[in-house]
Amino acid sequence: MSNNLKFVKMHGLGNDYVVVDLFDAGNRKEFDKIKDLKSFSKKVCGRHFGIGADGILLALPPKDSKTKGVDGVMRIVNADGSEAEMCGNGIRCIAKFILDSGYSKKKELKIDTLSGIKTIVAADSMYRVDMGEPHLLRKEIPMNGSAAAKAINEPLQLKYKQIKVTAVSMGNPHAVAFVDDTDFDIEEMGKEIENHRVFPRRTNAEFVKVLGSGEIELRVWERGVGETLACGTGSCASVVACVLNEKTGRKVKVHLRGGDLMVEWAKDNHVYLTGPASHVFSGTIGI
Repeated sequence: MSNNLKFVKMHGLGNDYVVVDLFDAGNRKEFDKIKDLKSFSKKVCGRHFGIGADGILLALPPKDSKTKGVDGVMRIVNADGSEAEMCGNGIRCIAKFILDSGYSKKKELKIDTLSGIKTIVAADSMYRVDMGEPHLLRKEIPMNGSAAAKAINEPLQLKYKQIKVTAVSMGNPHAVAFVDDTDFDIEEMGKEIENHRVFPRRTNAEFVKVLGSGEIELRVWERGVGETLACGTGSCASVVACVLNEKTGRKVKVHLRGGDLMVEWAKDNHVYLTGPASHVFSGTIGI
């Protein structure tokens, strides 16, 4: 068994990832030995028999992008082995990893993702990500129903109750529900929303308690993972949903179980996410 695949454990407010360095040619050679990435992800992300994480982040060099001028490429494999399009906490970790590793010395990085090129500005220990424009049409989520329609405060029938959700894509799908109290058993409802038939590619589920015009409390059930301590795209989608439902202003502090993020839906229609990224430890793992 090889024992040479290097990794770095990182997190953004407790939303934790195993970052695999594929800039390094030797590590790339070891990674290419993996025949079943889905099984490998389940093994690595297991919190009892593996490293433990919400997912794996693959940090790839610019040559792996079809777009010139980028500083790196991010790919995300969830804990269940599925691939995600985008991750707000993950991309901050990738930016920190690229800078800490010396692969770039720029303070403004462009990173390619499955949901497009994202720009990240590093300032001290904080990273501000241009998450792009939110998408609201059902075909963009994706969500079954009239393709050109939006789903804002729309009834969603669950097994034992009906809730109302606002659907937003931040490059990945989100269903945002407003609640009076976030202290509840999230698993049953989270799983049911994630796998609801109206979402053909499943969805992330957010539960928002509005604290004021510039402040919300948020719990997240992440597609392919379960409850996470923080979610960057979920925070962005939740603030967009708040604005659409006239519950907050456009600049909001988001309180998550792992800490706070700042989200602004700016006048240019882009959503900006600001928060930290942290290095936990480095190591090697057998293939």
